[in-house]
Amino acid sequence: MTSPPPVAAAASPLPSPLVARTVEVDDPGPLLALLHRDTDAVAWVHHGDGLVGWGRAASLSVDGPDRFDRAHRWWREVTRHSVTRDEVHVPGSGLVAFGSFAFADDGRGSSLVVPEVVVGRRDGRSWVTVVGTSISSPPSLTPTDPPQHPHGVELVDGSVDSDAWQDVVAEAVRRISAGQLDKVVLARDLVAELDTPLDVRSPLRRLARDYPGCWTFHVDGFFGSTPEMLVRLERGLVTSRVLAGTIRRTGDDTRDLALAASLARSSKDLEEHEYAVRSVADALDPHCSSMNVPEAPFVLHLPNVMHLATDVTAVLRGDASALNLVAALHPSAAVGGTPTDAAVALIAEIEGLDRGRYAGPVGWIGAEGDGEWGIGLRSAQLEDEGRRVRLFAGCGIVADSVPADELAESQAKLVPVRDALA
Repeated sequence: MTSPPPVAAAASPLPSPLVARTVEVDDPGPLLALLHRDTDAVAWVHHGDGLVGWGRAASLSVDGPDRFDRAHRWWREVTRHSVTRDEVHVPGSGLVAFGSFAFADDGRGSSLVVPEVVVGRRDGRSWVTVVGTSISSPPSLTPTDPPQHPHGVELVDGSVDSDAWQDVVAEAVRRISAGQLDKVVLARDLVAELDTPLDVRSPLRRLARDYPGCWTFHVDGFFGSTPEMLVRLERGLVTSRVLAGTIRRTGDDTRDLALAASLARSSKDLEEHEYAVRSVADALDPHCSSMNVPEAPFVLHLPNVMHLATDVTAVLRGDASALNLVAALHPSAAVGGTPTDAAVALIAEIEGLDRGRYAGPVGWIGAEGDGEWGIGLRSAQLEDEGRRVRLFAGCGIVADSVPADELAESQAKLVPVRDALA
């Protein structure tokens, strides 16, 4: 009997043609203070600049191994049939979509969202974009009511408790020592249970205040403050910040300087970092020319930890969009491992955790294909209508990894969101 032909995937729904108008405005003050308590609120803020938005002019939910390609095609069709009047002409003005994507090919929750209102600030210039089916006047930009701070927060073990997670790390080290792979990144979660639904504006403000050098984000109930820029595409220039290799800060400046020096000399951390940098450079190479990969990393100092960091830069070759580059880069060795296929398979086998959008790409894309996409680290996911929050952290495991040390590193990486919920 002849098998029936495979059923083609349904076409992604397209919204009615959109009209976007961007005008320059006076500085509205802190961007996050403009957000209402609204699940449709989106944010991408770094050193006080960035983008926030609210409302939903159009959106796409997309899952599966081709999620990035389908999202790219949908966004291309949306922009092709839209009309934009942009009086500012800077990255982030005009029509933009915010997005977050699941880490795994079988993960759920990937989406793109086009807000009805986007407010941006960059290099001393501020603007507002209004999106709809006709031209609308920009809203008044005034601070909203203060957020309600969390209370009655109880932290409990997530999918795998601390002791069991160390056993998972030990199993990964055994597999690496047996030559099955070079590196794998293993994640764990904690669950915060709240008496009342979380007002996400509260942890967003605290994260932006305490970690201004990170990119504080929120899309569809997924929020955090990531230190890692997966890829930025701006007028043909491609940038990717790679972080791998971590040490916890003590709060003593002299001691921390000595720890930074030891991190920069650590063979275990340098090996882990080299895998991550190589994976990014290899993924960008088909799309780029004139690539610059520094010979040695620098130490990035954050309030809670220090990382080995490398900024890879290149010139775009061809007409790839930021989403095309995201698809090429994800998952990098910094969040998956090396070799990628073996590492991702091992994660699925032994991690015991549904990552959701943790360690997946999160950011925004503009109508011309430029954009900024970070890796969803130092992050959390709202569940049960905001009464439950899952916090995530991950660690790169190589042959020299010690399970107890990796547990301590994961606890340090949980600090930003945990403290923001305190």
